[in-house]
Amino acid sequence: MCTAISLISKQNEVFFGRTMDFNHELDLEAYIIPKNYKYSGEYLNGTQHTKYSFICTGQPTGRLLAADGMNEKGLGVAALYFPDYAYFQKKKTPNKLSITSVEVVNYLLSNCQNVNEIISLTPILEIIGVPDPITNQITPLHWIATDKTGKSIVIECTKTGLSILPNPIGVLTNSPDFNWHYTNLRNYMLINPESPEIKKWGNLPLKALSKGTGSYGLPGDFTSTSRFVRITFAKNFMKLPKTREETILSCFHIMKLVTIPKGIVIANNHNPEYTQYTNFMNLNTGDYYFTSYYNNEIKYANIKDNQTKEVLFLGKIKSYTVPKHI
Repeated sequence: MCTAISLISKQNEVFFGRTMDFNHELDLEAYIIPKNYKYSGEYLNGTQHTKYSFICTGQPTGRLLAADGMNEKGLGVAALYFPDYAYFQKKKTPNKLSITSVEVVNYLLSNCQNVNEIISLTPILEIIGVPDPITNQITPLHWIATDKTGKSIVIECTKTGLSILPNPIGVLTNSPDFNWHYTNLRNYMLINPESPEIKKWGNLPLKALSKGTGSYGLPGDFTSTSRFVRITFAKNFMKLPKTREETILSCFHIMKLVTIPKGIVIANNHNPEYTQYTNFMNLNTGDYYFTSYYNNEIKYANIKDNQTKEVLFLGKIKSYTVPKHI
């Protein structure tokens, strides 16, 4: 599961964030990866140098596999589950840019400065499915990318091939595919934040029992389809605050609408599927904020905090205390 959104503040700054919902207990950590950092991966020839520095959240598995992050140019990328729809190549094709599915976030943050540069990769890009080191299975994924102009896209690999789709909504959840979610919003077009005072059925006057009647019918469960509708509605009608500080608080408030407490959603492996962390990034300033299930205090870092040529470890996401680097 998972939910990702982007929104533009009154200061025309782009905030990009996500919830990480998973039924395996993750031990995620935050890092700042420097520019020109050499690291090994499974894509291309196995060794890469980062063209741009980036801040990210990832699982330490011998090499860092980023689940989401933003780079110094103001590009944000996040990976979300895409079960029953994701379909990846099994081997590399000559003359193609082949990236493994678990390293897409790393590659895009390292090499692209905006959404247009990702789109330009469409003719040559292919994504190879490899088992991830957490589940030891080929993880079904799709991706959302947003840059500091507010432009957003969705990257999906299905049996029909690779698609890079414009995302004017700035929202992504899980399966079905993005176009299905986009079309499904039409079923909720009459929902609004205002409550009618009195409606008449013929000569019979009816008065709303409470405030919020205008949103009656807004789905409240935790399926990906319902979360997509609910967060899109909230994002588009939320009143934007006047200051940057109030905006980041509003970002975390809006994500509470799709945050999953432990125990109310149980996966097929009998483990609870719950929101292990929530983060937001200001793509214009490089500010990075996050909370975990075990600590609601908003922690903070900035991509410029790392002035070295080495990876800077910011701390464990579910730490109860603020890491000294943040």
